[in-house]
Amino acid sequence: MERYSLSENTNNYKENSVEGQYQKLEIERETYLERARESAELTIPHLYPPKGNNANTEYSTPYQSVGARGVMNLASKLMLALFPPQAPFFRIDVDELVYKSIEGDPQQKKIIEQGLAKIEKSVMDNIEVQNDRVAVYEALKHLIVGGNCLLHLTDTGLRTYRLENYVVKRDPQGHVLKIIVKEGVVPDTLPPKIAKALGKEQDTQQDKTLDLYTCVRKEGKKYIVHQEVKGHVLYEKTYNADNLPFIALRFNRIDGMNYGRGHIENIIGDLRSLEGLTKAILEGSSASAKMLFMVAPNGTTRASSIAKAPNGAIIEGSATDVSVLQANKFADFRVAMETMQRVEQRLNFAFLLNASVQRQAERVTATEVQLIANELQEALGGVYGILTTEFQLPYINTKLAMLRQKGLLPDLPKDIVKVKIIVGMEALGRQSDRLKLLQFISDLANTLGAEVLAKYINLDDAIKKFAIANQIDTAGLIKSSEQLQQDEQQAQQQQMAQQMQNTATDPRVAIEMGKQFANSGGTANVEGDDLVLNQTE
Repeated sequence: MERYSLSENTNNYKENSVEGQYQKLEIERETYLERARESAELTIPHLYPPKGNNANTEYSTPYQSVGARGVMNLASKLMLALFPPQAPFFRIDVDELVYKSIEGDPQQKKIIEQGLAKIEKSVMDNIEVQNDRVAVYEALKHLIVGGNCLLHLTDTGLRTYRLENYVVKRDPQGHVLKIIVKEGVVPDTLPPKIAKALGKEQDTQQDKTLDLYTCVRKEGKKYIVHQEVKGHVLYEKTYNADNLPFIALRFNRIDGMNYGRGHIENIIGDLRSLEGLTKAILEGSSASAKMLFMVAPNGTTRASSIAKAPNGAIIEGSATDVSVLQANKFADFRVAMETMQRVEQRLNFAFLLNASVQRQAERVTATEVQLIANELQEALGGVYGILTTEFQLPYINTKLAMLRQKGLLPDLPKDIVKVKIIVGMEALGRQSDRLKLLQFISDLANTLGAEVLAKYINLDDAIKKFAIANQIDTAGLIKSSEQLQQDEQQAQQQQMAQQMQNTATDPRVAIEMGKQFANSGGTANVEGDDLVLNQTE
């Protein structure tokens, strides 16, 4: 746990303070932030609100809804590929050398596989309990629109920071060197010692929101995380690279750049065109819908008579004195409509609105998830691969570290010190393995018959493989070989006792069966009116 302490050095807001570093780094971020705001205006405005916004800010609504619908559709597809429901999106395995060392011991391999499946289930259960999918879906929308997002894994769940709340600095290879998060905090929520010290400062009031800075900096192979308020350091903690709870995400990776680019930036030209055409057609349609009656000034027909006359009334005048004024721009509207349809068609392809392999069903199969992942990988230029590397892998590593620290993970054999995590397309193969196993057994049964299947297939191993693929704990569910043997012996004893009782009227049959039972090592006793047979082990 973090240990709170009050630093005597307040840095006096010098350039080397976290606040000073944040102000330097946010200058570079401003360009990316302006692009994100412009993209949000054409899609979902509240994702990146304008400067100076507050709770009472009214956001402008785009004239078209293709942008918002496309962002939500693309985010849903990414969510389905990265966090598929009812199935793990990662695999935990051990090194091949471990399997080679136990190559002659299939029972040990089975134990390892069951232990790994239990760990996977524990992680998935924790994800569902903390409802991390909500934060992930919000983060994906930020990535599509703005290209950047920050995730923070905590003991209570996953938190999302949009681009305007943090700055990041990377090395030329894209590895994070520094992250600084800025957020508001009320002094009453701080530790008493620190709140008291801050209350003594002249410009600090207890009801005033203060700027809380969280700095993540890389030192060697470690990451140092500390927080400070008005120069007072609250706490400091060290993390390894594989359990850092802060994950800075990018939609498109650009070498040498600290920030990424969003998907909207690539198609913003079509969105602007669609917005302008939609606005023009709506305004033009409103103008065309207006109809005016004109009366000749020197005619015999009075304008007041026409205005006051009800439908079907008889008035004096001449029909030639009255004409109708109406904008006849239908041909121009047709050109605008055709252009708008072509632009909208291009946007549908860009947002994957017209290409879907998913069925309208409650349960999505593993094959469908793989097809969607392939679709995203091909259509978005490798975005799925980037997110699996920069999001899934560090996310699962950190989850495992947090659960291991709390003692919530099942134990593995002592020889296994470290496990490896598999994400991406390869990780989705576990459900495929289950389907392949099911298809294999089905083909054998249909081709060779159930008798051949029962003769050559190890039923115990088959059941355990199905259980592992479906993340089902078989403890107490599947009978052991000892239990099966005991059940078989008990059934034989009950059958023999029933036969002897049925043939008690025939002494010859009873004597013969008694001899067979005695030869097998069993004993018989009479308890009341019942004959009790005991089989010697």
